[in-house]
Amino acid sequence: MFARLLGFVYGILCYLIFFGTFLYAIGFVGGGNLYGPGKPLIVPRSIDISPLGGSFIERLSIDIVLLALFAIQHSVMARPWFKKIWTKAVPPLLERSTYVLIASLLLLLLFWQWRPMGLARVAWDVENSTGRIILQLLFWFGWLMVLVSTFLINHFDLFGLRQAYCFFKGQECPPPAFRKPMFYKVVRHPIMLGFMIAFWATPRMTMGHLFFAVMTTVYMILAIQFEERDLMRAHGDNYEQYRKRVSMLIPMKFGGSKGEGGEET
Repeated sequence: MFARLLGFVYGILCYLIFFGTFLYAIGFVGGGNLYGPGKPLIVPRSIDISPLGGSFIERLSIDIVLLALFAIQHSVMARPWFKKIWTKAVPPLLERSTYVLIASLLLLLLFWQWRPMGLARVAWDVENSTGRIILQLLFWFGWLMVLVSTFLINHFDLFGLRQAYCFFKGQECPPPAFRKPMFYKVVRHPIMLGFMIAFWATPRMTMGHLFFAVMTTVYMILAIQFEERDLMRAHGDNYEQYRKRVSMLIPMKFGGSKGEGGEET
């Protein structure tokens, strides 16, 4: 009983670390450019605000390594073949919490060690007040879309809390229903789309922010390809029919009111 309680507490702590990381990510991406050059969005460090220096090549190399570490962990640990090996060492019902914890710690490392490219190098700078407000609203809409989308498909399962509770109860944890609510009727991957909107919607796009947005967007598009293979294996014809009806990221075709869909990360 004590071991099960410890596992449940572990799941809660992993979730809390994730949620704190998610909130910090908003400030990390938005700080420095959302409301004016050099103005942090609550957090002390962001894409363009950090005391860490070095030459341009050093900064670029470190940023690439930080992004690569997260991308490799996030993709490899999500694959079924890795889970099969990993769960020989970690209780299967705590596997998701451990995945979330490691991903969160790597993101915190990225926030801590990220090297800005400098505020002087700018890809675009929107000075029109209406344009700035629209981009600011899009930024917040992107993050809201991410959070709402996780709840639409089972937020607590996605981040390991439901599995940790099942571990505490000593019972099997059935997989979540494969559904197609709200945003999932418009695009198959609204979580990824929300991140892309949040990363690109800024009135002032510095070269450092642009590098971050490009690299993360490329990674998400590649990650979706692996993810959809797993979803096809898991759900077969149901997911194939869903792919035919609903666009991946750009709303161009719609799934109507019938059928099922879903997303994993």
